[in-house]
Amino acid sequence: MTQFEATIDELISVCIARQIVDGEVLAQGINTPLVMAGLILAKCTHAPSSVFAAAIGQSVTQEWGPLGVGAIEPVWLQLGLMHMGFAAAAADLLPMFNPKEFFRPAQVDACGNFNNIAFGRDYQKPRMRLPGSGGIPDVSVTSEHIYLYVPRHSRVTFVEKVDFVSGMGHVPQRKRGAGPRYLITDLGQFDWGNGRMRLTSYHPGVSIEHIQKKTGFELEVAPDVHETPPPSAEEIRLMREEIDPLGVRKLEMLGGSARKDLLREILAKEGAL
Repeated sequence: MTQFEATIDELISVCIARQIVDGEVLAQGINTPLVMAGLILAKCTHAPSSVFAAAIGQSVTQEWGPLGVGAIEPVWLQLGLMHMGFAAAAADLLPMFNPKEFFRPAQVDACGNFNNIAFGRDYQKPRMRLPGSGGIPDVSVTSEHIYLYVPRHSRVTFVEKVDFVSGMGHVPQRKRGAGPRYLITDLGQFDWGNGRMRLTSYHPGVSIEHIQKKTGFELEVAPDVHETPPPSAEEIRLMREEIDPLGVRKLEMLGGSARKDLLREILAKEGAL
């Protein structure tokens, strides 16, 4: 890899940054470093007036700090313009500003319904209990700015029918808001231009056929589908040197022992072990 050749985690974060418009309120969840790296990159480049509504520290801030694991809470607590409880933020503050937020679903269907509750149709005895829906059922039925990301694109995630619906997609019974507008994975970018998931760009080295094989339903393909534009040298420099020098974003790309090893390495560099 050359000095400015992007890794897939960097490409995902850069694509997320490109979805941000200057002046937006950006809701940042817990344990979503790929997203946070992208939001900060947008702040450092084309969206300097954007504001973060951070679940970490439950704060609203115009500032940011480099990504971390063991010492990230003090950064957001110290930089916050205001702090409030989760219930107040979700029910009172955020609805007024209609923030843009990226969610990581465990399952997604062609209409953009998504599931973060459990695998398996029996709620009392699921095959696997997932982290839970948090405020997604409340947000997804009213928001105009639901965006999704999936670090590892597979048929496990992209299914014909989700086991449970925690996030509402493009369905006839919707009365307010809109379904997901955009999705980024490690294989490509997608939208719901016709109410069904549609491929808009494929990442370098990835074919449309390969993406379809990794998807559990028939994909639509945009007429102008193209290769995803690569990050610039400056975007990669910012990511590696200022925004995330510890490589926290890479944790979302890994599983098992590889993820544990990187986590220990980051914690050691932070002096948190």
